[in-house]
Amino acid sequence: MDTNAHILPVVLCGGSGTRLWPLSRKAVPKQFATLFANESLLQLTLRRLKHFNSHLFAVGNEDHRFLIHEAFERELISSTIILEPSQKNTAAAMALAALTANPNQLLLFSPSDHYISDSQAFYEVIQSGREAAESGYWVTFGISPSYPSSAYGYIRASREDPLGERNHSTALSETFRVNQFVEKPSTEVAERFLLQGNYYWNAGIFLVSAKACLDSLARLAPDILDSCKNAIQFSSQDGVFIRPDKSLFNDCRSESIDYAVLEKLEDLVMLPFHGSWSDVGSWKSVSELYDADINGNRIVGQGHAIESSGTFIHAESRPIVAVGTENILIVDTPDATLVVNVNHSERVKDAVNLLESKGVLEAVTHRQVIRPWGSFDSIDRGDRFQVKKITVKPMSRLSLQMHHHRAEHWIVVRGIARVTCGDQVFDLNENESTYIPCGTKHRLENLQDFTLEIIEVQSGDYLGEDDIVRFEDHYGRT
Repeated sequence: MDTNAHILPVVLCGGSGTRLWPLSRKAVPKQFATLFANESLLQLTLRRLKHFNSHLFAVGNEDHRFLIHEAFERELISSTIILEPSQKNTAAAMALAALTANPNQLLLFSPSDHYISDSQAFYEVIQSGREAAESGYWVTFGISPSYPSSAYGYIRASREDPLGERNHSTALSETFRVNQFVEKPSTEVAERFLLQGNYYWNAGIFLVSAKACLDSLARLAPDILDSCKNAIQFSSQDGVFIRPDKSLFNDCRSESIDYAVLEKLEDLVMLPFHGSWSDVGSWKSVSELYDADINGNRIVGQGHAIESSGTFIHAESRPIVAVGTENILIVDTPDATLVVNVNHSERVKDAVNLLESKGVLEAVTHRQVIRPWGSFDSIDRGDRFQVKKITVKPMSRLSLQMHHHRAEHWIVVRGIARVTCGDQVFDLNENESTYIPCGTKHRLENLQDFTLEIIEVQSGDYLGEDDIVRFEDHYGRT
């Protein structure tokens, strides 16, 4: 193996968790939500990982391809993005990446939704695992626990020589032997782990060569590897996107890499990471990333607390006031608000399940919907009408399309719009408007180097997003 080769980070973007609802939803999972200073966890992850390599891999869901690509573009990082036709857990995702990479490449598998404030400490601990990975070992990174958490899985590790006679260097001697993976324990058991001192939080971060990864899968989960190998063999490529064959990949068994491989593996070592880390798995863990005032309140955005203690307010779009509250988490978005006791923050997913069972759209989608060309925000809706604010990125355009059931009025509030309406093509300036009749082919474009904003008023007997016929689309949508 080329010991001078760069480590190739592989960002695992396939999660669709709902524990941070209403900010995170299935349509826009938490790794894409703007949690910190208008930046997403995925952006922060990419910024941390680009120190290892100027080109990164990502594995994610087809539905989120433009969100992933946009995050890479914002960080000016070259990418290869493997799009899973369906979610099959981490074993399959890691197999796809290993099959695509050079066999001798060291792969750093990293979740896209973790928060690590000390990038330099993270870089150093990963580099210290390089020699073990180059020797054919899987290297995992355990987080030194700061409190007895029942929300994380644990790794039991020992200082005994993990590499035996192959251990010839100082770097290798600093590794730990992994003795056991432990499921999320009760608080009492977690307290025992903390006192014993040889238990670490399982961060799900791994450094391994592509060859060792594939060899382990071939020995311990051959069916998963075969399904992924067949799907990659018949994959298609579109720019940075690699699409494994859908039918072949859907036959793959869904299992985590922990269960499929690591718990059965002998060539597995651990390095402890002593820096600050969070999997941002609940609103309680999010709140703890912000500084508290003298009453233990943590306020983000337009929140205000009066005679309150231990209260967290995340108010991104309007004033939210808490009076006389204790140990409460309040999260407000333009179309949904969550209020939960801090001790029940892990049960937010139960609330989402309840809303889904009742057919509440806000359980899954946001009022603002991201599109590859920009976004639209559904400002108001009633019987036979809907009002949207449409934002089009510079040098971007919507598809050439038609609607069977609705007409549209467009009013430009910022920028210059290039409009196609039937056989006519013309420009609209600020404060100008136009009418798109029902059944007419049309397109909206922004040919400027600044953002275009319009107000769209829809009217008709059906206003669903599925009333769209695309004749031409720059982004390959059907």
